[in-house]
Amino acid sequence: MLKRLFIVLFLLFTLVAGVAVWLGQQQLQRTLSASLPISESRQLVIEQGTWFRKFALQLEQEGLIDSHLWLRLEGQLNPAVTAIKAGEYQLEPGMTLQQLLDKVISGDTISYTFTLVEGTTFKQLRQSLLNNQQLKHELTGLSEAALLKQLGSDAVAVEGLFLAETYHFKRGMSDLQLLKRAHADLKQVLESAWATRSKDLPYDSPYAALIMASIIEKETAVPSERGQIAGVFVRRLKRGMRLQTDPTVIYGMGDRYQGNITRADLKRPTPWNTYVISGLPPTPIALVGREAIEAALHPVDGKALYFVAKGDGSHQFSNSLQEHNRAVRRYQLKRRADYRSSPEN
Repeated sequence: MLKRLFIVLFLLFTLVAGVAVWLGQQQLQRTLSASLPISESRQLVIEQGTWFRKFALQLEQEGLIDSHLWLRLEGQLNPAVTAIKAGEYQLEPGMTLQQLLDKVISGDTISYTFTLVEGTTFKQLRQSLLNNQQLKHELTGLSEAALLKQLGSDAVAVEGLFLAETYHFKRGMSDLQLLKRAHADLKQVLESAWATRSKDLPYDSPYAALIMASIIEKETAVPSERGQIAGVFVRRLKRGMRLQTDPTVIYGMGDRYQGNITRADLKRPTPWNTYVISGLPPTPIALVGREAIEAALHPVDGKALYFVAKGDGSHQFSNSLQEHNRAVRRYQLKRRADYRSSPEN
């Protein structure tokens, strides 16, 4: 009698367990709750330290499932589903609970991008980072000296120490972490280009080449001209001629620059005014990309010592001062007599 009762109870338990498993599987294949608009996507954020029971309750509280009990039961029957990972996840219309579990178990989190734009200053970069809502903000209140220490850099300023590139990141990454990655990338690109640099360049260090690259970056919007402009500046340095490039004047003016350079500005001494100083300025003047670094370390051969903006983004290159003056009269003086967009004698 007892044996028969045991068999009946065992069969009943097996039946109940089977039904529970079947119902659980049905729940997993259901689409997420109708509180998720059918035509829209949304995000689900799982905070660090969230355990599976809390995760199941969170889904119920956010209206994604009707009851967290079925999900907790699934976790007991199948412990593999409890290995959820923190992060931000994209939920799409029609997504099932099983598909959501697959995402959070694999860590298929949302990836964001942040672009460091060629030719922008660190001041502009810092503001862009602070405006980004996906990044944690650790730069607030951090001085440039403290940032240099965080980067492990012995440079005299943070200007130009980050590679202009598009970076992918996940929510929770900090602006400081992103800058460390951009700095590491710059070092790698700069060291690689320095190792294969052209012979007889007037730079005593990779940092000097970086300064030149920043000037090149600011001088042209035409990628194919970078090597030519680098060639002009290299030849001028070798001859002991001043670079006399407007972007360095503008950088030295700081907030005083309001879109126009006067003759007085060209004569006003600053550490970056290459109409006044000889050689390179003491720091870069902007962020640079790979192409500007390559141009600085592999300048195009030629005889040109001057160039002037044509007004369409490109430049007219000249071998002599006489040719240059004619180009200035053609492209610049009719527009504004005191405008200078290129080196003079």
